Amino acid sequence: MFDPGGLSCPDIPGVVALAPVFFLSNHMPKPQKPRNVSARSTQGVTVFEVARLAGVAPITVSRVLNQPGKVKKDTLLKVLQVIEETGYVRNQIAGSLASNRTRLVAVIVPVLTNPIFSDTYQAIATWLAKADYQVLLGISGYHAAQEEELIEVVLSRRPDGIILTGTAHTELSRKRLQSTGIPVVETWDMTDNPIDMLIGFSHEEIGRREAQHLLAKGYRHFAIMEVDDPRGLRRSASFIGELALHGITPCHRQTFQGLPTLAQGRAGLVELLGFRQRPLMIVCSSDTLAHGVLTEAASRGLSVPGEFAVMGFGDMNFAAFTYPALSTVRIDGTDIGHRAAAALLERLKVKTHSPPVVTDVGFTLVDRDSTAMLPPL
Repeated sequence: MFDPGGLSCPDIPGVVALAPVFFLSNHMPKPQKPRNVSARSTQGVTVFEVARLAGVAPITVSRVLNQPGKVKKDTLLKVLQVIEETGYVRNQIAGSLASNRTRLVAVIVPVLTNPIFSDTYQAIATWLAKADYQVLLGISGYHAAQEEELIEVVLSRRPDGIILTGTAHTELSRKRLQSTGIPVVETWDMTDNPIDMLIGFSHEEIGRREAQHLLAKGYRHFAIMEVDDPRGLRRSASFIGELALHGITPCHRQTFQGLPTLAQGRAGLVELLGFRQRPLMIVCSSDTLAHGVLTEAASRGLSVPGEFAVMGFGDMNFAAFTYPALSTVRIDGTDIGHRAAAALLERLKVKTHSPPVVTDVGFTLVDRDSTAMLPPL
């Protein structure tokens, strides 16, 4: 049995990795040790040859592969033994042509280095494996044009369904996805115009709530540190808009290219140290950037939140154990993955087109030491 939690894939835009999360059955009885057989070619072994060698009908071999619980134990062992001896591999393509199903689900994520996305993928892969589906994994990066190319490749494999990260797709991608008629689940975002099913949360609402929360704690001077992830940029815009409603402008904004790194967080703080306004609240678009800020502060002997405060995003597994403990926004990536897989499987089961399904999983503002309440003036 393949462990989907152990899958790794380089975060290169456009890479497609086939993750074989299917198994014959981990409850099947083990076949006896194979008999010694004469050396011969196993290329092109068919289900009919397996049936002949096992002394059973081809339909029995099919049942062993697909419904082993309906086969007598002795017969099951006999067929499994022949399969092992011959190296027979079932023809999934032929089966899909007959059933109009490939038992393949495509999952596209921006990166796997970010644990919040890998948690979602692992949850999806685990859930789908239980239903005997394979997962075709695509790494798209953060740009819609790269996703468009990947969607074209993925759809050429004729998956039974597709799970996407985000809702910002090119017009061509939307047309392609809608024209296939297969179930589509968008995740990690909210929109008024979903393609089909949507499991996510509002980035704009996070920005508003963060601003309200930090204003209530007494902070009045802000800086934003971010990378050019479209969803993070939208959170920042919403945050700045909420500050403006309370008469707080301007808000210094640093935008880095590519994936967030500790080095970016450290470099960003070096620039911000020239600011004379105190206390300064630094709102980061990821916990990784925030961790870099805390690391640079510690190297300089600076007090957090005494001289400036820090807030991240994602509640990664290290956030509660930084010094000081990092305040952040928690997103339950595992729950998103479970819900996305369950929604897709339900749609595949009923085999009918239904109205769009939208589920807002929400988020949680996590208050820790890096954003301690300011004393009253």
